[in-house]
Amino acid sequence: MPLPQKKRWESMAKGLVLGALFTSFLLLLYSYAVPPLYTGLASTRTPEGAAPCSPAPSEPEAPTPANGSAGGCQPRRDIVFMKTHKTASSTLLNILFRFGQKHGLKFAFPNGRNDFDYPAFFARSLVQDYRPGACFNIICNHMRFHYDEVRGLVAPNATFITVLRDPARLFESSFHYFGSVVPFTWKLSGRDKLAEFLQDPDRYYDPRGYNAHYLRNLLFFDLGYDSDLDPGSPQVQEHILEVERRFHLVLLQEYFDESLVLLKDLLCWGLEDVLYFKLNARRASAVPRLSGELYRRATAWNVLDARLYHHFNASFWRKVEAFGRERMAREVAALRRANERMRRICIDGGHAVDAAAIQDSAMQPWQPLGAKSILGYNLKKSIGQRHAQLCRRMLTPEIQYLMDLGVNLWITKLWKFIRDFLRW
Repeated sequence: MPLPQKKRWESMAKGLVLGALFTSFLLLLYSYAVPPLYTGLASTRTPEGAAPCSPAPSEPEAPTPANGSAGGCQPRRDIVFMKTHKTASSTLLNILFRFGQKHGLKFAFPNGRNDFDYPAFFARSLVQDYRPGACFNIICNHMRFHYDEVRGLVAPNATFITVLRDPARLFESSFHYFGSVVPFTWKLSGRDKLAEFLQDPDRYYDPRGYNAHYLRNLLFFDLGYDSDLDPGSPQVQEHILEVERRFHLVLLQEYFDESLVLLKDLLCWGLEDVLYFKLNARRASAVPRLSGELYRRATAWNVLDARLYHHFNASFWRKVEAFGRERMAREVAALRRANERMRRICIDGGHAVDAAAIQDSAMQPWQPLGAKSILGYNLKKSIGQRHAQLCRRMLTPEIQYLMDLGVNLWITKLWKFIRDFLRW
């Protein structure tokens, strides 16, 4: 029998109240998990009494030139990787995880989640189990860079690296991956929201909007600078030169293999240390390519990142020239042959697959809200003992690898549970 009118209204009221309470809980949780964007440097700085692990120079020391092929150098084990967004940084992260795990190195990991309270500025106190004076070998999770705070956690001769990407392509990737959590994009009604946004970005963009940093000059923002700085300000070039002084190597996503060869040489590592499979990549159908005009618009919209990229693209090729073009070609070919060999040994079917086709949940990558566009892999069922461990580590996504390394990810796990429950 149908419920009386009064009871139906009571049921609806209870549902609304419960829904409101649950929504409030989610908002409270998310506000805790994602700190305010405009947190000032002063509020994130470690208290004065917290001494660094060792006296820090104002800028990093230039590392002694390394040449792995000469056999006259020692592998470098103190590394800061400033992990930028949507730049193949997850693939490089996996390389660092494997090296650190192999050699028993000490990582500075975040506490509760897989980043250091991004988009707030990094602070030493955000490190899991941090104690004043603690010193670490590797720092590599997402953060908004704060040089002094990072410098206080590593040895004076630590190697600083980061990776950049063509700003228009990065913007396209970021728009796809993060657009659904940037509220001002909800005003976009067309089928091609990216093109609609780029036709008149000032109409939609709000610099103080929630998560706005993902959609303008994201590289500049990640590196700790004001992403809405006037392009004509002399600070733009000052910041670019500061990055050049602080980082020993700036890799380029478009020339990833060449970048890894330079990194291997700088760190005096072996070829096996820089083997990789491409992680966190989108499926082809989810990758709309920018047309010539939209590419120009995206570049102009991200002009600070464009100037940053132009500067380090030029310096990158100067490093390649110094390394030797022929030598670079030989070493890139050797890296690609070794990667291809590992692909045949490790990957079932020999290629990445859609999320729905991944058989082992331990191999399932984190997906953007409302989409299953990130590819993953299936590990071959029968792999020889010699390669079994390396194959699994090379294919393990970031979240699962962090858990394997003992990182406390309770906020990330809870957020995943809620997403799975609501089928987001």
